[in-house]
Amino acid sequence: MRPLHGIRVLDLSRLIPGPFATLVLADLGAQVDKIEDAGAGDYLRFFPPLCGDVSAGFHLLNRDKRSAVIDLKKPEGKAAFLGLLAGYDVLVEQFRPGVMDRLGLSHASLRERFPRLVICAVTGYGQDGPYASQAGHDLNFLARAGLLGAMGPADGPPQVPGFQLADVSGAMWAVIAILAALRQRDATGQGSVCDVAMSEGALGFAALSLAGGMAGVTEPRGEGLLTGGIAPYRTYLTEDGQAVALAALEPKFWATFCAGVGLACDGEALVPGPHQAALIERLAATFASRTRDEWRAFGAAHDCCLTVVVRPEELRADPHLQARGVLFELEDRGVTIPEVRMPVTPRDATHTVAPTPGRDTRAIFRDAGLNDDAIDALLAARAIA
Repeated sequence: MRPLHGIRVLDLSRLIPGPFATLVLADLGAQVDKIEDAGAGDYLRFFPPLCGDVSAGFHLLNRDKRSAVIDLKKPEGKAAFLGLLAGYDVLVEQFRPGVMDRLGLSHASLRERFPRLVICAVTGYGQDGPYASQAGHDLNFLARAGLLGAMGPADGPPQVPGFQLADVSGAMWAVIAILAALRQRDATGQGSVCDVAMSEGALGFAALSLAGGMAGVTEPRGEGLLTGGIAPYRTYLTEDGQAVALAALEPKFWATFCAGVGLACDGEALVPGPHQAALIERLAATFASRTRDEWRAFGAAHDCCLTVVVRPEELRADPHLQARGVLFELEDRGVTIPEVRMPVTPRDATHTVAPTPGRDTRAIFRDAGLNDDAIDALLAARAIA
């Protein structure tokens, strides 16, 4: 039995943050029922790249969930939703502040009606404050949080990250908040509202990079200890145009690397400053003298924090990930769907593919106690689909 067996989650979210959070809850054993609107629904479904006719990302974030379609703007749909909610422990929503109020489903009214309910609201900037109502996506949240302001290159605009840090960190904090709220409910019998702001959630991931600036010490972008400012902590191109990552931050690792390549080991290499430019140039030439495979062998032979940069298409063949059972596949209508096991996912867990919109509407409402005639009436009124 998984730890959240018996916990039921109603998920109103879409795209990445909320669905990532509820994926983790599902992996921990919760029953997650995804509620989509009668229009576009979760439009992550259509984001490339596709597996068959559905986004690979949607498949990854929404496995092991059921789906119902409800039109919350219709009185009958709202009533049906409230009828469902009585049977759930957690509600996850990702609307901008005020949207739930306009739907007649404010946090306060839901808490009054369902005092044991845990509500988790995941937004860009939180439920209050001067930016609360602003639109945004991951890049905006990272910009507001100061993370982009610490990133290089120094001679141009900050590099756009190749991943969604604010979205995923928001999801992680949502899971933590939900688990804490459920524990508190065990002790008090009362649910609560978890206010998770993605812009704030990203801050903790850059504590060292941002600490100096917040203490009043200005550091040029891309020139800090951990932001590319020292030669032993950078990425370099190899002879065959591939990339490696050197992270020899401690003196012992830097000394090991230098001994391996025949460089003089200068302790000043681990201190940011103007002298770094010449050393970076020298290391760039050193790495350009061998192929990626040669550097892979060097990293295996010398314990110096040197790693080849693995390309996404190479992950499925990675021997370590294979040994750990991190990557697996599901089949859906003849299409092979790549999936990723989260760190908390039991290795022996079985999984189902992400649902089509409304695939489980009837089953979800049957679980709530409605008979087929009542469900058919809601379908006829187009309150559900």
